Amino acid sequence: MFKTVTLYTNQLKQLRGFYGNVLELPIEQSTDEYFQLSIGTSTLIFRHSDLQTSYHFAINIPGNQFTLAKHWAKERVLLNREASVDEIYYARFEADAFYFEDPTGNVIELIARRNVDKWSDFSIESFLNLSEVSITTPFVEETGEKLQSIGIPISGHVQIKPDELNFLGKKDTFILLVPPQRKWYFSKNMSKTSPLEIVLETGKEILVNREGKITIQ
Repeated sequence: MFKTVTLYTNQLKQLRGFYGNVLELPIEQSTDEYFQLSIGTSTLIFRHSDLQTSYHFAINIPGNQFTLAKHWAKERVLLNREASVDEIYYARFEADAFYFEDPTGNVIELIARRNVDKWSDFSIESFLNLSEVSITTPFVEETGEKLQSIGIPISGHVQIKPDELNFLGKKDTFILLVPPQRKWYFSKNMSKTSPLEIVLETGKEILVNREGKITIQ
């Protein structure tokens, strides 16, 4: 679903060092205003802003590499814990996941789909694509209706629930629609309205401004 996702940060240099040097993701382009990463078949862009922002996103990895992925991550970052554990199985998605944070507190999830295998050592080549991207907005219902109008279905709910975490999408890619001040799983951080831009594989563009208002082009 995700072709390009653009997030904003007031700590561009620190994030460029983290993603490029710590996680060793390939930086395709880099200027004083932005840098661009390859996440499998998706592209992730961090762009400079004066705003203090906060996001959650997930990356799909092969299910049979989950243990290898945890070992790879623990050599680079501190894994987040919830109730004394650092991983979780989501039966609904048939996937295992673990979480960590970048230097600005963005919550990153690696989610291993049990129906996907890759027979090799784990590396950045095992990052398949962006799996989840959060949109935090006080206008949850309105945003959900607009996303559905361009063919992105609700998953798991009959209708949008304004006070809960809503999944919109299908198979292994989802937009997470969430109200502000909701605690992220495996983190002490709370969801915060922040601007972002999503370009879908269909060519549709989803623009979210700093107030959480959505525009679709």
